[in-house]
Amino acid sequence: MWKSLFLCLSLSTIACASGGRPIESDIDVLMKQYDGNVPGASLLVVHNGKSIVRRSWGFADLGAHVAATPATNYRLASVTKQFTATAILLLAQDKELFLSDKVSKYLPSLPKSDSSITLHHLLTHTSGLIDYEDLMAEGTTAQVHDADVLHLLESADSLYFAPGTSYRYSNTGYSLLALIVERVYGKSFAGFLHDRIFIPLGMTNTVAHRDGFDTVPNRAFGYRVTNGAWTQRDQSSTSAVLGDGGIYSSIDDMAKWDGAQYDSRLLNEEWRRVAFTPHTPTDVAGTSYGFGWQITGETIWHSGETTGFRNVIVRYPARKLTVVILTNRGAPDPYETALAVAKLIADSW
Repeated sequence: MWKSLFLCLSLSTIACASGGRPIESDIDVLMKQYDGNVPGASLLVVHNGKSIVRRSWGFADLGAHVAATPATNYRLASVTKQFTATAILLLAQDKELFLSDKVSKYLPSLPKSDSSITLHHLLTHTSGLIDYEDLMAEGTTAQVHDADVLHLLESADSLYFAPGTSYRYSNTGYSLLALIVERVYGKSFAGFLHDRIFIPLGMTNTVAHRDGFDTVPNRAFGYRVTNGAWTQRDQSSTSAVLGDGGIYSSIDDMAKWDGAQYDSRLLNEEWRRVAFTPHTPTDVAGTSYGFGWQITGETIWHSGETTGFRNVIVRYPARKLTVVILTNRGAPDPYETALAVAKLIADSW
């Protein structure tokens, strides 16, 4: 059954699935809100290392009437965190740093309140660091960068809780991780990602985007609904912070990223196991956090939400099944749709 289903998918149709039921039509129903003259979406389903569904709907750029394609690059938002965590783990694997290291070893300008925070705390959102957006001056319009996050923290000599005693999702922590990569590597965080992750995996169209330094090929622009109409809302004052959400990628490149979670091109088996270990419970019942990954039941996943974009990757490692949905709109959350797609595919086996 699976062999015949794969043949159909490889021919860009899913019409001859189990019992002759048109899975392609079922997928169209699940993705219908992204179809037409609206901001779009790209859907990837990978099974056993093969991209068995690779489709797009709607538009990457409404104004220029550019359709979304599997090569369209969307801002990943917090899906970026798994790349940031992998960057730290690569340096740990190389013994360039240790997860037990105090953050102040690399960022000595942090205030006294932060002195006991370790890299492990940052990776697991258990640092207690203040959300940098809460420290920004009201009405800030200038782009904030990772280095600016550090400067904001320098005058915030307090924490939400003692490090390691609780969980609070922290964009601040992942921004600091990007700075630590820079301090250890001696080059920019974007440069590390390019050299040590993107190029080795052949993710040649993926970029940690910095205005004025690079361009995003096949770029999707973000949108939101204003007064009943779609308006471009692509950047905010925090869009230049890279460590917590600054990567642009496509489903074609995300297929390559997914493949690297099963082999040792980046992290060896020991360090992959560490990344996928449920290190701490989160504030959602039944969900734990690894290093850059949420862990719920049989799934390892992460969502991403930022100005004009909403994304998710859901992996079922035991089944060698992954679903990725990237969208250039602020709503809806594609997580439940990804689960529905996974169930649709699994039910057809």
